[in-house]
Amino acid sequence: MRAAWWLAALAGAGAALVLLYPDSYQQDGGHHFLGARWAWAHPELFVNVWGRPLFTFLYSFPAQLGYPAAKYFTVLICLVTAWQTWRLAQDLGLERAELAIPLLALQPSFLLLASETMTEPLFALVFAVALRLHVGGRVRAGMIVASLLALVRPEGFVLGVLWGVWVLLDRRDARPWWRRLPSTLWLASGTLAWWLVAFLITRDPLYILHSWPANWSATSATYGTGSFWDYWRHRAEIVGRWLSIPFLVGLAVLLLRRRFGMLTSAILTLFVVHSVLRLYGLMGTAGYPRYFVCVAPAIALVTLVGWNTIAGWLGTIAEQVSPIGGRGRTIGGPLGGISGWFRPFRGVGAALTVVVLAVSAKDALLYVDAMPWARDARAVSEMYGWFRQHERPVSRLIWSQAYMCIQFDCDPHYGLALTGDKAANLALLRDSPRGTLVFWDRETGPEWYGMEPEDFAAAGYVPLRSGDYMIQGLFREKVWSGTEDPRHQVLSLFYKE
Repeated sequence: MRAAWWLAALAGAGAALVLLYPDSYQQDGGHHFLGARWAWAHPELFVNVWGRPLFTFLYSFPAQLGYPAAKYFTVLICLVTAWQTWRLAQDLGLERAELAIPLLALQPSFLLLASETMTEPLFALVFAVALRLHVGGRVRAGMIVASLLALVRPEGFVLGVLWGVWVLLDRRDARPWWRRLPSTLWLASGTLAWWLVAFLITRDPLYILHSWPANWSATSATYGTGSFWDYWRHRAEIVGRWLSIPFLVGLAVLLLRRRFGMLTSAILTLFVVHSVLRLYGLMGTAGYPRYFVCVAPAIALVTLVGWNTIAGWLGTIAEQVSPIGGRGRTIGGPLGGISGWFRPFRGVGAALTVVVLAVSAKDALLYVDAMPWARDARAVSEMYGWFRQHERPVSRLIWSQAYMCIQFDCDPHYGLALTGDKAANLALLRDSPRGTLVFWDRETGPEWYGMEPEDFAAAGYVPLRSGDYMIQGLFREKVWSGTEDPRHQVLSLFYKE
């Protein structure tokens, strides 16, 4: 029953976040939605490397109902992930298994993505299901499900290799490791299916290679480099400020006792791989804390182990000083029974649970609200509303943010393929037909395409409106450093007569 209440709370929070934050906190979320919405019109999007095949296929159904429907689908995915994490805690025999749900949901990065159209929550769900199958003894089924991870995010290839190691070291199988080695080929079944479907759709046997994103090259360092310890410094955004303590306790306990190696090795492998990639700027990594949502179920269970360990320590203290059962010592004298001073320890577990979860919920919510880019949706909606009141025929839409395209329900396939080459962009703009509408912002547009508002005027476009916005967060309290508050954004509309 308590698990049901936690799930209901997560469902309510997710639904509220969809309403409060109608767009994604990054451009990726909007672009993933657009890929899913238009995949039936352009089937190659189903097998696109950046778009992620399994994500695009599953989201292509709710996406036909609109952006909010796709975001509510993410809430559903997170609910199922939380349920699977709770059941996995039960399978592993962990005490207070129902706490796995809030320990998952209150990871700031998990809550941030719980109402968005990003790929990490789906990865976390597939990961949790595969873990339950493996732990339950259905090793082959677990490998087949785990093979789908590569169809959701690149981390799936890394965890696929790790999964093979788990199978080879599984003590439940009496066969020697070299007899088990052929069975690990099941971990490649998802990628093989991806290749086959890609070939059937595109007739290109090397489509996956040919559609590989240019900014994913091994040495491009597209988003710069960082320290090996960047993700350690972001642990509050990954696990939570207060929840970092039980997580580290749980991690230490499990490593020392050599228990639940699948949980600890998945987290540590992802940490090491992403830290090395970030250190050298490999594969276009940007150092985002959200990458660890991929293994959020494992993080939640390790945190639960630490939580139970700390609760056990507090229980031992209370037992030692309590006079109940004759085990505690009462010191006489004018002060009376000094053991009564320690009676609060008996209820400290419940009080600590309430305080830590309440503060973690507040922190996670403020973390979502602190994201500056998500606020742009309010300005985009206002500018879109103005245009609808001053309607003009639109033959083509050129946009700098995905939410602009989503508002107009435009097919990006028919948009203008702008690049970082400003001269080429200007040539395309001049050749664009009459009725072309430009919807531009002062940040993403110049950064991605090198195009400033004045460039459109120079290309012969008539300015329709410019809006200067100072966008506050919904909650004025500031907890997370680095927040631009209020956010300054400028949006512009240009039209080719």
